[in-house]
Amino acid sequence: MARHLKTPESSCRPRAESELSALVDLWVASWQKAMPQIDFEARRDWFRDHLSGLEAGGFQTICAFDMQGIIVGFVTVNPKTHNLAQLAVTPDAWGSGLASQLLAEARRLSPEALVLDVNEDNPRAIRFYQREGFVRTGEGVNALSGLKTLRMQWRLGPTT
Repeated sequence: MARHLKTPESSCRPRAESELSALVDLWVASWQKAMPQIDFEARRDWFRDHLSGLEAGGFQTICAFDMQGIIVGFVTVNPKTHNLAQLAVTPDAWGSGLASQLLAEARRLSPEALVLDVNEDNPRAIRFYQREGFVRTGEGVNALSGLKTLRMQWRLGPTT
């Protein structure tokens, strides 16, 4: 059963250092459900280091919380480069609108544009980003997994 979530205005805020472990747990659970062929449990330490590096480089991590104050999703975005590096929602909140709320937070931080790479083998995510107005702009390869990725972009206003 999906959790009852607060509105984005009252449930989203920047990540506190004390919430890192819970955020990593959520990241593992979300990605393990989305792509079970990859052992995300084995990537916990990598993700901790990766997130620290992103934040040291100007990325901001905004977390969403349920009514009990438990992290149920997060987005990591760099307002200067417009790069969205992570968007994860706990699997029991999939379909609740939470990912759209987090994407709205990313757009608030980077209102002109957002760009991201999404795994080609993650059709659920691709459909989500397309519904949210992102268009495919290129292809690549994930350096960690070797899987193909799609570059997607959203821009404020009409796309050319």
